Amino acid sequence: MSLVTATTHGEIVELQLARAPVNALNPSLCQDLRAALGQAIADGAQGIVLSGGPKVFSAGLDVPHLLSLGADRDALMAAWQAFFDTALALAASPVPVVAALAGHAPAGGCVLALCCDYRVMASGPFRIGLNETQVGLVAPEGIQRLMRRVVGNYRAERLLVAGEMLDAEQALQAGLVDELTDIDNVATRARVWLEHLLALPRAAMLQTRLIARADLIEALQPEYIRLQHFIEAWYQPSTQGALQALVARLGK
Repeated sequence: MSLVTATTHGEIVELQLARAPVNALNPSLCQDLRAALGQAIADGAQGIVLSGGPKVFSAGLDVPHLLSLGADRDALMAAWQAFFDTALALAASPVPVVAALAGHAPAGGCVLALCCDYRVMASGPFRIGLNETQVGLVAPEGIQRLMRRVVGNYRAERLLVAGEMLDAEQALQAGLVDELTDIDNVATRARVWLEHLLALPRAAMLQTRLIARADLIEALQPEYIRLQHFIEAWYQPSTQGALQALVARLGK
């Protein structure tokens, strides 16, 4: 059974992450999302809404799973590659994709949202951001480019260096999300935005979008992710200690 559910709303398909309890991004979820996106497009979807669970869009990478891989670098490399491949698939989608964030979107959840065309977030006590430094990781250059692209260079620097998570209102003010709405209306508002976009002359809209998003796709190329370098840093004792502490906190 797929970890992503697809619901059709006319020419728009909503893809909902469905890996309880918090849509932690393991290789299976990443693979299912890529497959569902490809299938929706092949079936003629003109726009995609990417949603998650209530209160948590996605908690990011499945850190307990990644730590369980131990010294198996090939398996760890494959798990991270599955995530970056999924991010690239969203960024390179030939049709617009809107992130419907009905809850928290830290780390990998934020990356997926940054790869979308537009971000609608639930108002309230929900947070979004790239908090990698707080767990001893360095966001690759390509991921940092995604953040700079959306919020600007200086603000991205401040957020990335501190690993800061913004609440919904702060995220809106920073430009990290585009719109806030009631938690029950997030997916609906995402569809409304898409419907307005899809009402434009199609060829001109899509060609303009392709040009405008070229830098996003470039940011996710291997030379800016440097996955081997990232994996080496993963095994640093300080990083492993911070990650183990994170898992201990999650288990409480």
